[in-house]
Amino acid sequence: MQYNRFNQPIGESITDFNNPPMPHFSTLTGIYCRLEKFTEHHIDDLYMHFKEESDAPNWTYLPDDQPQTYIAFKEQFREKITSKDPYYIAVIDKSSNRALGIVSLLRINCNHGTIEVGHIHYSNQLQKSRIATEAQFLLARHVFDNLGYRRYEWKCDALNQPSKKAAQRLGFQYEGTFRNHVIYKGRTRDTSWFAMTDSDWYNIKPFYERWLDPTNFDEEGRQRTTLSIK
Repeated sequence: MQYNRFNQPIGESITDFNNPPMPHFSTLTGIYCRLEKFTEHHIDDLYMHFKEESDAPNWTYLPDDQPQTYIAFKEQFREKITSKDPYYIAVIDKSSNRALGIVSLLRINCNHGTIEVGHIHYSNQLQKSRIATEAQFLLARHVFDNLGYRRYEWKCDALNQPSKKAAQRLGFQYEGTFRNHVIYKGRTRDTSWFAMTDSDWYNIKPFYERWLDPTNFDEEGRQRTTLSIK
């Protein structure tokens, strides 16, 4: 604990912090997937998955509604191409070379070194897969190891139990709920906040690496050990 000259407790001094850059990359490559800056090239792949009636529940907690036509879908997703905050990223299955989902980095504050992952939309094919986990690993590694951010956030509707469960599985710590935080789609939202810090990341990273190792999966692709971050 540090104290000032008035004997008041104050935060730890920071002397070596440099403002991290805005996120910008062409490709991040893992064992099972590749993350690419979202472009028009990815729209058709995503439409094939996101147009399906079975994908409709995946739109419930997103800010947008499911488009009903290809033209509406293309128009909606074109706006994401030039956006810098949120910065949209396509999740590519290396085995098929097809986009199966989209995610973004947003609420980017370079002065304080904070950034959030959000607008996560995984196709049903992508959910609960190695790719889904590896995509989050690649982003966290890029945020902390490459860009040098201090804090990485995850926020979701407090009623979105799958998102809350995913955040904690991935190593984000629950920090509280903001009541009546926003209004979206004509309804109120309490927002659950999760985050990991740069010091958290260096403890969490080995758990990801061990889980993603191909030897952790049997011949049928089933995990031998779970991703359990303590």
